[in-house]
Amino acid sequence: MLGVGALLALGGAAAPLTGCGLFDSDEPPTPDPLAPMIDEALRLAAGLRAAGVAHPDLADRLTPLAEAHEAHAAELARVTGTPLPSGPAASSGATGASPTDRAATLTALRHAERAGRDTASKACAEAPADRVALLGSITAARASHLEALK
Repeated sequence: MLGVGALLALGGAAAPLTGCGLFDSDEPPTPDPLAPMIDEALRLAAGLRAAGVAHPDLADRLTPLAEAHEAHAAELARVTGTPLPSGPAASSGATGASPTDRAATLTALRHAERAGRDTASKACAEAPADRVALLGSITAARASHLEALK
């Protein structure tokens, strides 16, 4: 009986300590490792939209690609619990090419898509199982964008 009483007393004494902040961490939660991919998707979309404005003859080709990136950003935001930015997604100079040079613009877009595909592929290889399908889909979409930009 004394042993049970001692355990109850010890348990009762320890219980209030857990609520007083003794074991709480002052460190903020770490950001989700996929959160940077949201900004990347929005930058890719902004670059494609800017290129479509600069080269109206490419708009029909580039708009669906930009929309895909925006959809990926929205889904990544949902999965990670990260809010989407409320302002402009990225600068219109995301392609890094002169707006008047069509060939350079397409080259810069391909380079950006290739880098984005590599980021998504690496994230897919390192992701937990519940995120692999989403990241595999993003990787495949970015790879297909490279073909559409030829």
